[in-house]
Amino acid sequence: MKKNNEFEGKIIIFTAPSGSGKTTIVRHLLKKYDFLGFSVSATNRKKRTKEIDGKDYYFLTSEKFQKKIEEGAFVEWEEVYKNQYYGTLKSEIERVWSKGRHVVFDIEVNGASNIKKIYPDNSVAVFVRPPSIAELQRRLTKRKTESESSLKKRLDRAKVELTFEDNFDTVIINDLLEVALEEAEQIIETFCIT
Repeated sequence: MKKNNEFEGKIIIFTAPSGSGKTTIVRHLLKKYDFLGFSVSATNRKKRTKEIDGKDYYFLTSEKFQKKIEEGAFVEWEEVYKNQYYGTLKSEIERVWSKGRHVVFDIEVNGASNIKKIYPDNSVAVFVRPPSIAELQRRLTKRKTESESSLKKRLDRAKVELTFEDNFDTVIINDLLEVALEEAEQIIETFCIT
């Protein structure tokens, strides 16, 4: 982990279609391993109930998000849905590394691909796949956070995102959560500890 008394931070990227369980997996890993730190993404979407600014996301106005794009403040960013932006601030990676922790991302597929390209040697990218589109739809519906049109957009996007799973280092099929969590722990321990 150390080289000439300097911390060599690693990057662990979890990506998946919305509703696949990547956030549940990432939260579990952050509780279990104190050497991990979460990269908080920025977005211009509205805050959901129970979400906390600076913990779940940095909630920016559309104007502020655009200004940060122009300033080159993002490692990656994307318009995920029409007029709905998500991105990773460069300062966020530095913030986590400055605490002597490895960065964990819970991020959408294109952003994950971009981060992997920027940090190819010190990152691992994990694709979390639902067992089926029907199960994904059930999970998204169960959340009760989506309108009918929003649910359709997420499912349409998920179908496209599922075609990219081979672009990542490893795939976890989140059918049984306990098994998926164990597989994620093995990835962390292999990549960060050994």
